[in-house]
Amino acid sequence: MRVIVIGYGVQGRKRKAVAGADCVAVVDPVSTEADYRDLSEIAFHDFDAAIVCTPDEPKPTLLKTLLGAGKHVLVEKPLLAEDDWVLEELSEVARSTGAVCVTAYNHRFEPHFVRMRDLIHSGDLGRIFSLRMFYGNGTARLVRDSAWRDQGAGVLPDLGSHLLDTLKFWLPDAEGWEFETWVARRHENRAFDQVVVAADPTDGPTIELEMTLLSWRNHFTCDVLAERGSAHIESLCKWGPSTFTRRARILPSGRPPEESVTLVQADPTWEAEYAYFRSLCETGNGTEIDKDLWLNRTLRGLARQAYNRFGEPR
Repeated sequence: MRVIVIGYGVQGRKRKAVAGADCVAVVDPVSTEADYRDLSEIAFHDFDAAIVCTPDEPKPTLLKTLLGAGKHVLVEKPLLAEDDWVLEELSEVARSTGAVCVTAYNHRFEPHFVRMRDLIHSGDLGRIFSLRMFYGNGTARLVRDSAWRDQGAGVLPDLGSHLLDTLKFWLPDAEGWEFETWVARRHENRAFDQVVVAADPTDGPTIELEMTLLSWRNHFTCDVLAERGSAHIESLCKWGPSTFTRRARILPSGRPPEESVTLVQADPTWEAEYAYFRSLCETGNGTEIDKDLWLNRTLRGLARQAYNRFGEPR
């Protein structure tokens, strides 16, 4: 498969490295290492797929051009638009040309995230009472110094999109739940650098998701409390060690026995996600843009709540 990378910043460089020999060209308007300045400079018969790593604003136009030409696309998250019809149109274009389109949520390939999904879906935990996730990094200053990153809802679409996608990966019913913005703060940045959102559905667990750019040591935690025990994730492989712990409930009470798996390894998610994308391209197994519609609506609604309660971006 012949692949081009569009956008040669931090993510573009990672994606090019993972694509390896598949990558035949890089497109970027300013990078001196790029082969082309604009997509229009490349003959479309010279490549089969594109990895889009641009800022959010140009993504829909780029995707419409690529998908319309039947080119498969792996696009960096999040894929957002002010109106749903933009994504709906992209989905239709992809279906009409048979192009695959996948938005990159690489944490789905985190080993402990897969382990958590399998445990929840097995039913062994029984009824899920609550699920809390925290995702923090220390990039507030880097974001503030970026011309395009420190705007809009800030950390909400940046890290919140990962948390919402992970939640739906584990609990598909989340698509029907109502979410509220509890906290949205601008401690150091013009856009939000700390956000907490929650859901309390009558037919599901209590959900709390916190995201921040102010965790000076990058960190992720998850706690799932359930009828027959609990499950916990501490850190990601890229920040390792990463530990998954399962505790079995003792009735009527008592210290639960627990099993833990700790991984000390390089981040496996980028290669796994690219292999997944490549396999879809080889089989022509359709587009996943419809998944982005729920994320788009949810993030847009949460951002609107945040602006109403805590003020518009400065």
